[in-house]
This record gives sequence, C-alpha cells and structure tokens, in this order.
Amino acid sequence: MTRFVGSWMAAAALVVGCSHSAPVTDDEVKHISEFRLSREDVVEVSVWKEPELSRTVPVRPDGRITLPLIGDVKAEGLTPAELEDTVQKQLAALVRDPRVTVIVHDVNGQRVYVTGMVGHPGAFPLRNTMGVLQALALAGGLAEFADRGSITVLRADGRRVEVAYDDLVTGRSKVTLGPGDTVVVP
Repeated sequence: MTRFVGSWMAAAALVVGCSHSAPVTDDEVKHISEFRLSREDVVEVSVWKEPELSRTVPVRPDGRITLPLIGDVKAEGLTPAELEDTVQKQLAALVRDPRVTVIVHDVNGQRVYVTGMVGHPGAFPLRNTMGVLQALALAGGLAEFADRGSITVLRADGRRVEVAYDDLVTGRSKVTLGPGDTVVVP
C-alpha cells in the first residue's frame, strides 16, 4: 500500500511539475495582412472634380458611413480600395465617370484589453503588431501582488492562451495579440 501511494504521489508530482515547463510560442493569431476599416475609424472620401460630394466621415458604430447622394454605405470590414469601388459603383448612376479615393485619417477601431492586477486596466489601440508584454507596459505593468505565473490571453474567437510573465521577459514565450483580445492578470 505504501509503495502504491508513493508511486501515485511521484506521478502526480511529475504531472504538476511539467505543467508550465514548455514555453508558449506565438499561437498563430491572425496577423494583420491588409488594413480593413473598423468602427470609429475616420476616412476621407474624395470624389474627383465633385467637391460637394467629398467628405471626411467617421465609421459609425453600425459599421456604415453616410455620403451625399448615396446615403449609408457599409465600410466596416472593407479595405480602403474596396470602399472606393463600392462608392464609385453607387455614384456611377448619378455622376458621370466618378473617380473616388478613400484616405484613412484616423485608425481608432481595433483595440486590445488588459484587465486584472495591472497599474491601469483598460482598452488600448492596436495600431501595429503588439505582444502581451507591450500590452502590459501600456497598462502600467503588473501590480505588486499579481500572479506572474499564469497570465491568460482570451482571444476574440474564444480560445485561451496561458503564459508566464518571466517567459515573456526572457523571450522564451511570445504571444502576439489580435483585435479584440483580452489579457487577464490574476
């Protein structure tokens, strides 16, 4: 009986001891390959030789923009070139040979969130590739009693990734954040 209990405890120690031994590598978050418009972005829609049809407008919370003559146009999720094509096609019936250009003025829509035991929890703009360590820096770093060993990244698609702060600092782990991801520090 003693041998059985001793073997069981050794096996349990092996399993527990190995739970954090492998560093987390980037789990293939969908990297931003081409820019797509998001809510709260600000775009200038310019129609050549038609200044009264040109406007600088925000992408509304419903994902649309409003332009003269054509009204509401879906913008969220489109590239600037796709929005140009959409506006140009809608104006074609109203304006002779419309030439449309879309210029992105402000990128405000994509955000990552940091919550828990950090200096300043909140939402932060995702303007480039950002890792967990950079997001923690924007949030004022870890609080005094934060659990450095089990930081969790909640992906926008529902997946979970756990990483240790020391692995991030030493470079053994690298986790890149995507739009809508949340970093939770217990």
